[in-house]
Amino acid sequence: MMGAMASEETRTLKSARACPSTIARGSAGDPEEGAAVPAPRAWAVRLVVVGIVLSALNLRPAITSLGALLEEVRDGLGMSGSVAGLLTSVPPLCFAVFGVMAPRLARRFGAGAVVCAGMVAITAGLLIRPYTGSTAGFLAASALALMGIAVSNVLMPVIVKRWFPDRVGSMTGLYSMALALGTSAAAAVTVPVTEALGGSWQSGLAVWAGLAAAAVLPWIPLVRDRGPVSSTEPNAIRSVHTRVEGAGPVRHVHARVEPPVLRITRSRTAWALAVFFGLQATAAYITMGWMAQIFRDAGVPAGTAGLLLAVTMVMGVPLAFVIPRVATRLPHQGPIVLALGVCGLAGYAGLYLAPAAGAWVWAVLLGVSNCAFPLALTMVGMRARTGAGVAQLSAFAQSTGYLISIPGPLLVGVLYQHSGGWGLPIALMIGLMIPQMAVGVLAGRDRTVEEEAAR
Repeated sequence: MMGAMASEETRTLKSARACPSTIARGSAGDPEEGAAVPAPRAWAVRLVVVGIVLSALNLRPAITSLGALLEEVRDGLGMSGSVAGLLTSVPPLCFAVFGVMAPRLARRFGAGAVVCAGMVAITAGLLIRPYTGSTAGFLAASALALMGIAVSNVLMPVIVKRWFPDRVGSMTGLYSMALALGTSAAAAVTVPVTEALGGSWQSGLAVWAGLAAAAVLPWIPLVRDRGPVSSTEPNAIRSVHTRVEGAGPVRHVHARVEPPVLRITRSRTAWALAVFFGLQATAAYITMGWMAQIFRDAGVPAGTAGLLLAVTMVMGVPLAFVIPRVATRLPHQGPIVLALGVCGLAGYAGLYLAPAAGAWVWAVLLGVSNCAFPLALTMVGMRARTGAGVAQLSAFAQSTGYLISIPGPLLVGVLYQHSGGWGLPIALMIGLMIPQMAVGVLAGRDRTVEEEAAR
């Protein structure tokens, strides 16, 4: 009997030593007993901040750089118009399909390791796709890059919640600002860079692999580190009590116990957040894909139309940092949802009534409205209490949301082609903004998915 109990203690202590970043141990009466988790190392925290920023910069150039050179890519590969149209729907489809895998991969390998692998996938996809020489190869390499983007999309809120539980708003703002900067930079400089490199569209697309490669480096030292356990994760630490007969008082070992998997589909807040994410993504993809064409059809010169689109995207750089910080200070994020929605309605109304006369105003208003994206990411971090809950909610909201967003840009194109104008497509955009505001208010209520799933 004593031998069995001693063996049990040996196994427990070995298990404790196997996870030094998530375990604290001491004897009964030890003043250090109950100290849940040691503080993360300063160098690791700095690396995570650098990794978050560099990763965010790489989550959209694969899409917006291609949009800038789509005509050249079509000519170079002999790509049909229907296949080129399919390319506009591939990103949200990949985000939905591959994003579901992210929480399971993170549980097995750690979020840092999965993001590192995601950056490697983006680097490889961007480097390979311009030189495949075929449409099928181009699509396959694009899917590889988008797979890396998808898992990183889902896990960024998880990493923010785990490493910065008391700074979710500011870190989400920093991440969102870097994402907006990468999006607008790729759209603005891809063509000039291509011209500087001799006019080769292959070089103009491949150059973005260098930025993705830089984003791999900060994550390499963190591949084996699962990150500190946040104090906001109840039941993440459990005391394991063992006694060896005649060997003194009870020994306490604080061992990590994974929280149970949530039944996320039972949560109304999770569904509201997923629909809100999908509708804001629909608006964003319609804006990126069609807004310049709306201005051009209204008589705005092509160069100015491109600049107007850049202004819309650049609006996300400062606001993506401000909005999450404000959101985390409010018990209910509904007022922010409504304010962004009103800006969107005003911008669409302007496009309908006087697209050329007030073009700059409409571009700014729609840029403000598109900042629903960083707000949605912030609410993902606020609507779950634990790191595991954030992972599940992020995967569910983003995967379901991106599935919802797939038909939007295609439907706008169909309505434009068959109606011969922009009246019906803009009416559709206005119509979608109403439910976006409604579900956003529901998603912004002060509650957590763990509470709702438990009921």
